[in-house]
Amino acid sequence: MATASSLSAFVFLILCISSSLTEAQVFDVTSPKYGAKADGATDMAQALTTAWTEACASPTPSTILIPTGAFLMGQVSLGGPCKSSMTVQVQGMVKAPADPAQMKGDGWIVIQHIDSFTLNGGGTFDGQGKIAWTKNDCAEKKVCTNLPTNLRFDFVNNALIQNITTLDSKQFHVNVLGCKNITFQHVTVTAPGDSPNTDGIHIGRSNGVTIVDTHIQTGDDCISIGDGSQQVNVTAVTCGPGHGISVGSLGKWKNEEPVIGIFVKNCTITGTMNGVRIKTWPASPAGTATDMHFEDIVMNDVGNPVIIDQGYCPWNQCTAGVPSQIKISKVSFKNIRGTSSTQVAVQLSCSKAIPCEEVELADINLTFHATNGTAANGPTTSVCDNVKPVITGNQIPAICRNSTAGPPAAAPGAPANATAPAPAAPGNATAAPHP
Repeated sequence: MATASSLSAFVFLILCISSSLTEAQVFDVTSPKYGAKADGATDMAQALTTAWTEACASPTPSTILIPTGAFLMGQVSLGGPCKSSMTVQVQGMVKAPADPAQMKGDGWIVIQHIDSFTLNGGGTFDGQGKIAWTKNDCAEKKVCTNLPTNLRFDFVNNALIQNITTLDSKQFHVNVLGCKNITFQHVTVTAPGDSPNTDGIHIGRSNGVTIVDTHIQTGDDCISIGDGSQQVNVTAVTCGPGHGISVGSLGKWKNEEPVIGIFVKNCTITGTMNGVRIKTWPASPAGTATDMHFEDIVMNDVGNPVIIDQGYCPWNQCTAGVPSQIKISKVSFKNIRGTSSTQVAVQLSCSKAIPCEEVELADINLTFHATNGTAANGPTTSVCDNVKPVITGNQIPAICRNSTAGPPAAAPGAPANATAPAPAAPGNATAAPHP
């Protein structure tokens, strides 16, 4: 399945290159016809919307150009279907209004209902989120303010998002919903590590999403994968600061769709709260998450480098103690190495009602490196609840010698593991102070 998805993405990239050889009609938003001004003060939303409407109606491939310079732009919604392929080439800096009161809904720039779309050009979308972040104190208020995402892609098929930067979004940087065959390549996401709810790229109910050669530093998950996501390939991503690369959270809402086929490979995660994570809410409706694989990951001073958390409950907004009904199966963590900033480097906390199945750990090498000066370096430990992982290769820490589901299962012919250090106290093992 991973090979087919990767081949599909490769074929699409070739088609994009081939189509670029066909001379496209260019719609420059700064032309007198549209009137956008690179003065950083004149709203160019109407200029872009008018150019999009004309380009979308063209029977030949069209490129909308936002040239170099600083542009102010309010909310825009760019919709299809269009008569031919569409490209938006952003070379300059496009800034959102700083005051969130000037914006409504959850999207600053919305691309929707279009087939064959490219966004490129090396430019930057600056969400100017600093004022908005002060209004999103979920930990205290228990209710999160609905703020606009920098870029929303809703029901977009066969798309390439390449060589762009999203900066300081008010909420998520990129949201992908209902898309098929969409690739993010050489994308940069930047926000301070303390910016709330600023996930880098969030994926939901989409099939065939590829994220490659991308750099994400933000205040929440670098990549978050929601329900209904299928055949997602994440390769050569650098992540940090932030909360790591996460599947979930799952199980908060009724009628969530299955997660199937997640492949995270050759990534580097640095200074994040979590590493690679699967998280589900307790007391959830029934659901499934299967065929998820994390391989060749480097961890640099990462808290909770490897974690399955089926008791995910940020800010105590859940029915604690009631098991999750999300079935997790066919999961592998392979060749994950580096340093953990917490002593529990591997935590597999599965549901008591529906234990995890077919979980494999191979060649884990995670050493403890205390980064806050409050604890001495020492051996890393592992914790397992309601899971019997298959263990192969070398393991640091030794995996789950003590487990509520019994000892781990060794693969046939696998070397015996050394005795595991005693696991940390349960309070430390399950700590997840922020989503």
